[in-house]
Amino acid sequence: MTPFRRVTEQFSVSPQIAVSDVAAAAAAGFVLIINNRPDGEDPAQPDGAEIEAAARAAGLDYLAIPVRGGPDAAQVAAQGEAVAQAKGPVLAYCRSGTRSIVTWALSQADAGRLDRSSLIALGAEAGYDLSGVLG
Repeated sequence: MTPFRRVTEQFSVSPQIAVSDVAAAAAAGFVLIINNRPDGEDPAQPDGAEIEAAARAAGLDYLAIPVRGGPDAAQVAAQGEAVAQAKGPVLAYCRSGTRSIVTWALSQADAGRLDRSSLIALGAEAGYDLSGVLG
């Protein structure tokens, strides 16, 4: 199973998930899966449509916000809004989880929900260095 890294009570990130990980995400209480990985980055990765179908079958919502390189303002806003409106915990994934946590962290900083030092600390606890993005 792919590891889910808890950042806050509401938000977790993960490296690329497999269709088989969706049931574990549902069992862990997630209500929304956000896919931050563009289709076709790696021939071995499952298509977003496969993950979406598994998520919907498991009763989860699914949203694709593919990020190439660094997220733009629209992607940051979309991720922040999706997390804020979710009716429970959210799992976001990409290749390593980095784009997912960066996109979320920028949305939290932009909205004034968390200060930059708190976001850097939360990232470190989850295994990600956000100091270059938020420092």
